[in-house]
Amino acid sequence: MISRVLGALAGFVSGLLGAMGMGGGGVLVIWLTLGEGIEQAPAQGINLLLFIPCAIPALISYSRKKLIDWKTFMFCVFTGLAGALCGVWLSALLEPSLLRKIFGTMLLLMGIRELFPTPQKKKHS
Repeated sequence: MISRVLGALAGFVSGLLGAMGMGGGGVLVIWLTLGEGIEQAPAQGINLLLFIPCAIPALISYSRKKLIDWKTFMFCVFTGLAGALCGVWLSALLEPSLLRKIFGTMLLLMGIRELFPTPQKKKHS
């Protein structure tokens, strides 16, 4: 029972953070690998599939507010799909333990980067 509640909570937090563009997939992958015992590659695949239904409401909301540059959006869609396909191919070649180390290192580096944000240049009107 507790496992299901924690799983639902991890899914909710992942979706919430993902919809806000804050990388909720990291939460989900960590839960799936540590909490549910799923191997790294399938957990990352589940994360990619979860991204689609989480991104659609965010896309609609930001689009209504006219906050989307559609040319940039399309570029990101196609390059993101290419990157995802290359990542799937590469992850199939790597040992699960190496894949976990790479994922953990990336999470650590992103966390450190967030602790020390780059100052924004002031815009002159």
